[in-house]
Amino acid sequence: MDVLMIAAWAFVLAAGIVIEVITVQFVSIWFALASVVSILLAALGAPRWAQFAVFAAVTAILLLLTRPFVKRLRGSFVRTNADMNIGMTARVTEAVCNEKSEGRATIGGVSWKAVSADGSPIPDGTVVVIKDIDGAKLIVSPLKEEEKCR
Repeated sequence: MDVLMIAAWAFVLAAGIVIEVITVQFVSIWFALASVVSILLAALGAPRWAQFAVFAAVTAILLLLTRPFVKRLRGSFVRTNADMNIGMTARVTEAVCNEKSEGRATIGGVSWKAVSADGSPIPDGTVVVIKDIDGAKLIVSPLKEEEKCR
């Protein structure tokens, strides 16, 4: 029984759990779980090189096996506050012309660069619906009459 290595692996386990609780990002859970296996190996008297090798292997296997689950859990798209404007209406304050890279629209008192979703020009004063946001640009389309009644 290698008491020093048991203590070292217990420290890795505790540190992994603490980091995981603090970050909630699935950063260290694999290290914590692999350290449990290494604690068992140290308690059984396995050589240190074997403990390290098994620790690395178990960490890699856990990472590979849980990667699809973690990707689904995390999601690949991080929404921002600006994304809440998608579907809202804005007013064109400078005529939108994609070919000349001109156009501005205002939403909530904030002026944004605007581009037409279908490439057609949109005159000044037109009420538009925000279809998407690309960086600091609103991608807009003129509001249709049937959408105004909603």
